[in-house]
Amino acid sequence: MPEIFIDGWQGTTGLQIVQRLKQRDDLKVVVLEGEERKSLFSRIAAIKKADVTVLCLPDSAANEIAGSVPESARIIDASTAHRTNPEWAYGMPELGKEFKDKIASSNRVANPGCHASGAIAILYPLIKNGVLAPESLISVTSLTGYSGGGKSMISDYEQKGYSYSRAYQPYQTHKHLPEICYVTGLKNAPVFLPVAEPFYSGMMVTVPLHVGTLNGIGSPEELKKLYSEFYVDGVISVGEIYQGGFADAGSKHGRDDMTISVDGNSERLTVTAVFDNLGKGASGACIQNMNIMLGTDERKGLVL
Repeated sequence: MPEIFIDGWQGTTGLQIVQRLKQRDDLKVVVLEGEERKSLFSRIAAIKKADVTVLCLPDSAANEIAGSVPESARIIDASTAHRTNPEWAYGMPELGKEFKDKIASSNRVANPGCHASGAIAILYPLIKNGVLAPESLISVTSLTGYSGGGKSMISDYEQKGYSYSRAYQPYQTHKHLPEICYVTGLKNAPVFLPVAEPFYSGMMVTVPLHVGTLNGIGSPEELKKLYSEFYVDGVISVGEIYQGGFADAGSKHGRDDMTISVDGNSERLTVTAVFDNLGKGASGACIQNMNIMLGTDERKGLVL
């Protein structure tokens, strides 16, 4: 039975991974308690023994532990530390066979960031297919549930409450921009607006596009067709997100899939990705990548 070690299991992502994997009977979940949890020696020993380790740590700690274990140790890093490192596989298998194959064969996999997952899912197929030039100037708006801010923001919302003025809370330019450019090939970082909203988990990433800037795409239907042909595995799919004229950023709460939606006309389009920042944006993606590394069905244990 494969052994999965979660290093940093007491954080938001780590706790969710532990809770979810403990429901499975095909693997063993390992965590360290008390002083062992802080011991570099104990953590390295656990990593050496495990079939796969998931790092749910700050960037500096993830760098330290990754540099302290043998190359044979199989690691998924949920931090930002290795997402633009070409020696690490980028953990978004939907982007193509080469991505999935590298995840399967690699001992080092960088789990995507939550905001970046939506932006990359929208932009990568366009640049890959020559529809959007890498030099394009792009803007991205991303709404996230307050769990995206970690323990401090969760405590702030749930213990202190929020006023109407905080119901829509933009925050400063985000660390996911280098990741978005690295994976998609964009030459210019997008104008990026991340916004925290007063619901626990969920995410909605939107990219507006002028049809005149797109090569070979003249209507919403043509763009939907492009995405439908690119995403065929069921984890990311094309669909409608508007109900009664409105889209709900929290509609994928508790799920691990992502829906890409295209709206607009022959002049202007908006492409929107809806998913759960803790699902496809964090723990669900980790579990999917772990499944691929173990050679099992990548959807096993996912909520789709």
